[in-house]
Parts: sequence; structure tokens; C-alpha cells
Amino acid sequence: MNGPHPARRAPTLDDVARRAGVSLATASRALNGSTRIVADSYRDRVLAAAHELGYAPNLLAQATARGSARIVSLVVADIADPYFGQIAAGVTAAAAAEGLHVMVAVAGRDPRQEEDLLHVLRGQRPRAVILAGSRFGSEPAPGLRREVEALTDAGCTVVALGSGDVGMRALPVANEEGARLLARALRARGYDRAVVLGAAEGLRTSDDRVRGFAAGFVPGGGEIDLHRGGFTRDDGERMMRAVLESDPARGTVVFGANDVVAIGAAAAIRAAAREVGADLGVAGFDDIPMARDVTPGLTTVRIPLEDIGAAALRLALAEDSAPPSAAPAEVVLRGSTPDRR
Repeated sequence: MNGPHPARRAPTLDDVARRAGVSLATASRALNGSTRIVADSYRDRVLAAAHELGYAPNLLAQATARGSARIVSLVVADIADPYFGQIAAGVTAAAAAEGLHVMVAVAGRDPRQEEDLLHVLRGQRPRAVILAGSRFGSEPAPGLRREVEALTDAGCTVVALGSGDVGMRALPVANEEGARLLARALRARGYDRAVVLGAAEGLRTSDDRVRGFAAGFVPGGGEIDLHRGGFTRDDGERMMRAVLESDPARGTVVFGANDVVAIGAAAAIRAAAREVGADLGVAGFDDIPMARDVTPGLTTVRIPLEDIGAAALRLALAEDSAPPSAAPAEVVLRGSTPDRR
């Protein structure tokens, strides 16, 4: 009986050079992005040989030849959150138009993990790094600052969504203004009591949205009950279960600092045999696709997430580091917050 087939050896650059009938240096220049000019006839032969052999260029070799790889690294907080999925869609579409590839890494809203990821990414020599997850605190950790400085010293541009830190380009997001507009719209609909479900204090995106909502809701007699926990759907459900123990009054509106928190809160409301909309209003932020599909539809703040992702990529590649203005936020009123007037 025949034994297992031996593993097939991957083709090497030397194999490609022999097949094309050129020197190893010429094959390397043709495939690995050297700035030295290769005659079209030689380049075509090398590319044809690489295709016939199934040769994949070594990205690190390309990075060495060019100074950086044709890679953009996108660091997100939670790969399961549709917010980051939409941003990634915008980044990848814009990167494809520039002939770049996108690698996605997950930091889990852990500053130390983000620091470790940047250290690893530095060895891959990306053209740019986009930090899509929110920053913690007002100052970056010393380790994170060192990694960002090392990346920029190596010619990599680092872009942060929202407020950046030293060494980063920042792409503003209308978190505070959008939440303020939402709060004013809810007050205009007759809501004067709100439960706010935010992430742990220090997460900038959540803090900006909580601050903006308070600024728009409290003037004129609005009352807010703030609860802090996390930024996931399950966090929203847990926080709302605790709120329901105090039996919030009919007509109270619940604001989740993002849509998935709001959707988790709505699940807890239904599980407690209370009704979303007619009994307790629920609102979120981001306008992820699910916000339109739940019943009743979720009132939220729409920010153009795919456009923001594309803008982050353009900012990373731009010669001018001046950030564009924040994309406008739009309040979207749906059935989860019926008019109380």
C-alpha cells in the first residue's frame, strides 16, 4: 500500500528565474517591487513564469525592496461588532483602489494587547496602520506611544478614528455632536427621563456620546440615570436587567451608547414582559444594519461608517496630515421612540 504523498515543495524565486531565463536579481526586481527598472520583456517573462509555477512573492522581501509592504493594517476592538465591519468595508474598498491589501487585527479594547499588536505589525512594515477602536483615557500608555513612534520612524503612517494621540493622525467622528442632536430630538418628542447605558469610564467614544447626550437632554428639566458597564450587546442586556429592578417609569427612554448596547437593552426589556416603544423608549448610536431590522426599528444616530473607513485610508496616504472635518451625524427616528407629546 502506498504511503502518504510527500508534501509538495513550494516554488522559490530561483525556480521562477530559471523558468523565465533571467538572473535571480532580475526576477527579484520584477516581483518584489524594486525601484530599479526592469525591461518589459523580462518582466512579462518573469510574471508568466511565476503564474505557471504558482509562485507567491514574499511580502517581507517586497517591503525590504520598497521600504514598506503594500499592506494597510486595520486594528479593531471587536470583530463581531457590525460597526467595525462597516468601517472595514470602507477601508478595504479604498485600499483596493490604491492597489493595497488590508490586514485586520483585533485588540479587544485592551491597551496592552493593542501595544503588542503594533509591535508585531512593525515587523511587517505596513504602509499604514488604522486604529479603529476607541482610545482609553486622555493620554496614551507609554508603551503605545513608543510603538507608534517606532512605526512612524520606519515610514508608516498611523491614523486613529476619533481623537488621536501624539504621533498619530486623527480622523474626527461626530460622537458628541450626534448624541447631543439625538437627545434634543427625544426631548422634542416629549421624553424627560432617560437611562443612559455607557461603557466603563475612560473609553473615549462612549464618554463623548454620554457627554453629548447629557448636554442635549438635561437643559429644560431632563433627568438622566447613568449606568456604566461595557460596549457589547450582552453588556447592554446586563445593564438593563439591573435598571429594570428599580422599575423605571413608563415613558422613560433608554439610550445605549452604541446600537448593540441598545439592542441588548431592548432584549432585556422584552424578557421582563415590558414593551419596547409603547412602554420604554430605546435609542442607540451608529445605525448599523440591524437597527433597521429589529422590531420596532431602532431610533439611532447615523454616521457614514463606510465613508469614515475610506476617509481614514485616504488620510493615511495623504501628503498633508491635516484631518478632514467630521462626517455629519444624522438622527434617525424610528418606532422604538414613539412621540410622547
